[in-house]
Amino acid sequence: MNMTLEATVNYAVPASHEQVLQTADAVRARGIHVEIVDTAAEALEKVTALIPAGATLMTGMSRTLQDIGFEARLIDKAHPWINLKDEILAETDPAKQMELRRNSILSPYFLGSVQAIVQTGEIVVASGSGSQIPAYTYSSLNVIWVAGVQKIVPTLDDALRRIREYALPHENERLQALSGMNSMVAKILIIEQEPAMLRRNVNLILVNEPVGV
Repeated sequence: MNMTLEATVNYAVPASHEQVLQTADAVRARGIHVEIVDTAAEALEKVTALIPAGATLMTGMSRTLQDIGFEARLIDKAHPWINLKDEILAETDPAKQMELRRNSILSPYFLGSVQAIVQTGEIVVASGSGSQIPAYTYSSLNVIWVAGVQKIVPTLDDALRRIREYALPHENERLQALSGMNSMVAKILIIEQEPAMLRRNVNLILVNEPVGV
């Protein structure tokens, strides 16, 4: 697959203040809680406040969670939560590890990021495996996304282009450096609405500075 880091639009530029407010209102109208913070440090504080002590959590692979310092907090075990990823990474049997990963979609708290947020409120997620999608859409009662405002785009078409022209090449570069393998977009999720009947708590924390890709 031919992938380039040169996009037709500069997807790294943060949205304007007015665009952020408009987008936040549009996302809220779709049944998702939105908080706007100014810095990565404030985002970390907000995430921490949303997860009660003793809660069980799982995280999807996320550059954004790394950038705000949440992954480091989990790795250092400087937290009061039960992190399912610890058990997964400690398991050496591949079949048992895969079973643990499948079970992790039932985690009461699931955290990650998204690849694009449309000003009209749709949220778009791309995945190479689809492992986070069940939790994002149904199986976890509490979902927390953190995203920099550079991920806000005008239209759904722009969101899909952002995935292929910007997010995928950057993820491919990261994966090549790590393992020599290519990344791919295997599954794309478009979230139009969080139905109230599901009685879930879905949160989007928008950060007024670039975090993640």
